[in-house]
Amino acid sequence: MKSTLLIIGVFIIQNVFAGSGIKSELIFPPVDKHTHSSSIIETSPGSFLVCWFHGSGERKANDVLVNGARLNSGQTKWSPMFVMADTYNLPDCNPVLFIDKQNKLWMFWAAVVANRWERSLLKYRTSTDYKGEGTPNWDWQGVITLQPGEIFAETVEKGFNELQKEEPIWSEYAPLFTEMTIEAAKDPVKRQTGWMMRTHPIILPGGRIILPIYSDGYNLSMAAYSDDQGKTWHSSKPMVGFGPNQPSIIRKNDGTLVAYFRDDGSVPMRVLISTSKNDGEDWSWAVDTDIPNPSSSLEVIRLQDGRWIMVYNDTEDTRSQLAVALSEDEGATWKWKKYLEKGKGSYSYPAVIQAKSGLIHVTYSYVTSEGKESIKHVSFSSEWIKR
Repeated sequence: MKSTLLIIGVFIIQNVFAGSGIKSELIFPPVDKHTHSSSIIETSPGSFLVCWFHGSGERKANDVLVNGARLNSGQTKWSPMFVMADTYNLPDCNPVLFIDKQNKLWMFWAAVVANRWERSLLKYRTSTDYKGEGTPNWDWQGVITLQPGEIFAETVEKGFNELQKEEPIWSEYAPLFTEMTIEAAKDPVKRQTGWMMRTHPIILPGGRIILPIYSDGYNLSMAAYSDDQGKTWHSSKPMVGFGPNQPSIIRKNDGTLVAYFRDDGSVPMRVLISTSKNDGEDWSWAVDTDIPNPSSSLEVIRLQDGRWIMVYNDTEDTRSQLAVALSEDEGATWKWKKYLEKGKGSYSYPAVIQAKSGLIHVTYSYVTSEGKESIKHVSFSSEWIKR
């Protein structure tokens, strides 16, 4: 009876939203397993591949793996889930999908060593045969090992020293945090491990791939970048601030890169922002915007017409509402906002793309008020946000 009601409920949701310019469905019925941190990509016009991590927990649950599902062109129902990655006896978390200029599919994810985020390995797989059914045929797999040098430690120390002058409250209640982070940044082993990803990479006009990454050990972020189609990767200087985590990076018309962050720092809880003027190698200190954030991931993308959209939890203390905002001035203002969710559950960690058709597609973690979990998919036009 419960499963029948769930199917009816999903059907009603689809049709109600379809009538108002947005379509929505759960990729699979809610389950008792932890289901989180999805990523979506369009594999061919109208066909989509989604992945997420799935298991009995997160970093401390060794049964966690990466699952996926497909929605092929012309179909209205997602395929049954299938395994995308499963490192033996290690949790696999935070997968991110990406298609490069050579139409190669990449999947990045974190394999958590010793059940500690700060020991995670940044793994990847690639495929040139990924448009069929089920799991892509992977043709390569590796680990990206970055080597931030002494400049990493110097930048961290300089950033904290300057930021604490602007926000002296930090010197009152958390001097130990900055001191420990500065000291840890000097350790070449620590700064080479624990880097993870959450949001889609971007490709710059010159071909450089920018992969936004972050460290829960340092509670800081960075950009990994490649100038040879992913053969080798380099690390930017760190994005230093009080809790700038899980960056989403977007490019302005003048070439400036803008990173928006989840706030894992102090009150007020706000989306943080940092910029780069040299294609992601150096970054300004991360500072608060006026956009609320409840310590939850967000994603920002540039649309085909140059406008920006942000999908985020627009509160300081709950993930019970998920908003999508539209900017026509490259983030200076976000004049229009609509809600994808408002309820008693938890709706978070959005992944956002614009399909070739122009429709915007979002997937996100969906937790019912009873604690059951799924991944939800919605699609809508940019004009729906303004309506």
